[in-house]
Amino acid sequence: MAVPRNSLRNFLVLAKNTIQNAINQSQKITFVIGNESADLDSFTSSLIYAYVRSGIPTPHAFTPLYVPVTNIPFSGIQLRPEFLALLPRANIEPRHLITLDDLPDLSDIKSKLRPENTKWILVDHNSLQGALGSIYSDRVGGVIDHHDEENKVPKDTGSEPRIITKSGSCTSLVTEYCRETWDALSDSVMSSGAAHRQGDDLVDDSTMATLWDAQVAQLGLASILIDTTNLQAKEKTTEHDIKAVEYLEAKVMACPQVSAQYDRSKFFAEIDAARKDIGGLRLHDILRKDYKEWTERGMKLGISSVVKPICFLQEKAQREANGRDADESFLPAIREFSEDRDLAIYALMATSTSLEGKFQRELLIWAFTADAVCAAKKFLSDAGGELGLEDWHGSDGRPRGKQSETDWMRIWWQRNVEHSRKRVAPLIREAMS
Repeated sequence: MAVPRNSLRNFLVLAKNTIQNAINQSQKITFVIGNESADLDSFTSSLIYAYVRSGIPTPHAFTPLYVPVTNIPFSGIQLRPEFLALLPRANIEPRHLITLDDLPDLSDIKSKLRPENTKWILVDHNSLQGALGSIYSDRVGGVIDHHDEENKVPKDTGSEPRIITKSGSCTSLVTEYCRETWDALSDSVMSSGAAHRQGDDLVDDSTMATLWDAQVAQLGLASILIDTTNLQAKEKTTEHDIKAVEYLEAKVMACPQVSAQYDRSKFFAEIDAARKDIGGLRLHDILRKDYKEWTERGMKLGISSVVKPICFLQEKAQREANGRDADESFLPAIREFSEDRDLAIYALMATSTSLEGKFQRELLIWAFTADAVCAAKKFLSDAGGELGLEDWHGSDGRPRGKQSETDWMRIWWQRNVEHSRKRVAPLIREAMS
């Protein structure tokens, strides 16, 4: 049975209640979950997929309602200013979002959410990682992703999609997949002629559905525009992204209440400025804000992606350490962050804009064991040319690095800036395997 058409806000309330019913009454449940970095793309991909598919589920769906999970604790929402800037456009607040805190504690999640009672749809990744992956990886039954194929999702996913292909934003692929269902969902409301009372006014359902569509469409537009730099990044933008933006903007323009306030360039600038507004965060929170982990041959790799340059992070570390030398503050903080996560290799990808206005990337890699050092050196040998790695120099003009059999660290300029973590992570993992 389909979920009655409603706003995203009310849908999320229903989805939260569904989790509690699944826990308390041992009911079946379907989750839609993005990757562990829980960036904007993962967030909106899971919301759009769950919202639209719940409106018209397939006859063979595991459950009629899909629950979108933002793959971080609730506290992590406050580390994402772009979320806080975007949520009001969909008439939702942080408290409406479903995060890891809405699931049972990991110590007894397996007993409260038995694996056989769950199905997991992955968006913006194609391998369920971490503690959830160790319990539920065999219950993954669908995927939409734009990262490298890891062959962890079954080839036959039945009534759920198995889409892994190149695009600037995963949200574009989700929008493309959900388009037919979304249109049918909207058309069914438009043709019903029904109305309901909102306060003292009688409002027809088609007007409300048009508003709800526009609100959700703005979420999708935010991710696609951020991931493709307002469709201007030629090395990232694909036809999937261009068509998705056209489709979502049509939904925005169909609603006068929303379209009157919408301008693509201004909208992009607003969300992008919020995304980069991390000055109020502590260094530790900046490093964990957009962080992912993998394990290869028993070695853990962690990669942080940061929207500021390394010099910004050095200065922040120095201020937090009450004025000590920048290196004496920054590098110990990086080591502590890595040790807390028991990492064999840690990578930091930082970005900045040159004085000429050009986009720049910096890459730090630190290996902490003999095997990890070998892997890091192999990565440099195999991938240094592809990434355009050049020694990074501090304000004193000296390159930064550590060289020993069990402690090896280097910092580079990454001149081939088209390669984000989506490419760098597989290169490091390949060197580790």
